[in-house]
Amino acid sequence: MAKLLPQMGLALFAACIVSTNAMALDSKTISQIEKLTPVDQLDQRCDIEAMDRLQADKVISYTFSHPKRTAVHVDADGAVFRRNGHWYRLSYTCTTSPDHLKIVAFAFKRGAMIAHKDWTRYYLYP
Repeated sequence: MAKLLPQMGLALFAACIVSTNAMALDSKTISQIEKLTPVDQLDQRCDIEAMDRLQADKVISYTFSHPKRTAVHVDADGAVFRRNGHWYRLSYTCTTSPDHLKIVAFAFKRGAMIAHKDWTRYYLYP
């Protein structure tokens, strides 16, 4: 068993790398992103990354405040995400490659659940 532990650790490390790379965009998604304006490319790619990392079915970057952007970076302090039928506050930073297809850096902080009674006020939906 002791001889297997280093191999098991290596296998786990490899699985983590594969799972990270497995989330690469498919050709259909790339094609759709390439049709957008550069700002929308950046926003969509970062939203896709957030959805993947949060296992969410929707991310909106501008619900509570407008994101701050550069050509390849977004600070979205007023974002939200939907998961399992509930909306939550979200703050994230995202940096992409110049073509907006690869994520260079991404960090996020989940926030509190948003009460259902407030959904209409923030234009959120089931």
